[in-house]
Amino acid sequence: MKVIDILRSAEKPFASFELVPPLKGSDANRLYQSLDPLMEFQPPFINITCHRDEIEFVPNGDGTYTRMTLAKRPGTVAIVAAIMRRYPELEIVPHVICGGSSRSHVESELLDLHFLGITNIMALRGDALPGQKHFLPEPDGFSHSLELVGMISDLNRGQYLDPTVTNGLCTDFCIGVAAYPEKHFEAANLETDIQHLRQKVEAGADYIVTQMFFDNERFFRFVDLCRKAGITVPIIPGLKPISTKKQIDLLPRSFHIDIPQELVSLLEQTRNADDAYQLGIDWAIRQSRDLLQHGFPAIHYYTMSNPTNVCQIVRAVF
Repeated sequence: MKVIDILRSAEKPFASFELVPPLKGSDANRLYQSLDPLMEFQPPFINITCHRDEIEFVPNGDGTYTRMTLAKRPGTVAIVAAIMRRYPELEIVPHVICGGSSRSHVESELLDLHFLGITNIMALRGDALPGQKHFLPEPDGFSHSLELVGMISDLNRGQYLDPTVTNGLCTDFCIGVAAYPEKHFEAANLETDIQHLRQKVEAGADYIVTQMFFDNERFFRFVDLCRKAGITVPIIPGLKPISTKKQIDLLPRSFHIDIPQELVSLLEQTRNADDAYQLGIDWAIRQSRDLLQHGFPAIHYYTMSNPTNVCQIVRAVF
């Protein structure tokens, strides 16, 4: 079932989850260790992140370096197939990114997923490579997720990159896109960022999932601004529980988000790692209950493939 249909038909609020594929060198069992505990909650869908290949310079014995392109994690199609084998009834939402791929490579990945029977896609630009100040597309690649949404919409109409394909089968992808309640760090301001989001919806996006946030009032303001801008598709709030005191500094630096002063003060007062971990759980429970009281039909939890704290949250809330 498509995510948009799940949202429209849900009789009660539900939790969805996001997993990070295991690093290269492990097997599907490592993936299942992250996924199996979440199945207790019968999630209607699971998101699987995608990570672009990275460039590394490997030292040679003579003091020179060899430039190598390395894949740190198994490919999206393989991960999706592994999950389908274990949980054939589970809807999987693979992330497809612009970074590191040409347009033809992205189209091939989408068609591979279509052959597997996947009907849900999360369309994202992806991050810049480590060491790059700005995102740089590949030659003949996409610069923005808006272009990726346009390609998926074209495939849904049977329009392929190859001009010789004149009667191509129409895919049937439901398209999710990301949004940033505190604005994308590259956007000039929140209003401009919301206009970019509206363009993605106009290009074919069916629903929106937000980046993590820790202040619900900012999320509510963001949703109000989206509705005023004419964005009517469902907006799913995304939450990630804080798990260590160090994340006071790490999360704003990595994800360009604010942490409310109340949460910062509480974290600074914790006596040990266990106290900080429990505080993160309690704060996310408080956020989740408030979101449900405001009528949101779903909450998307970022597990980072360590679902222990998320499981505690979902048991307390749903």
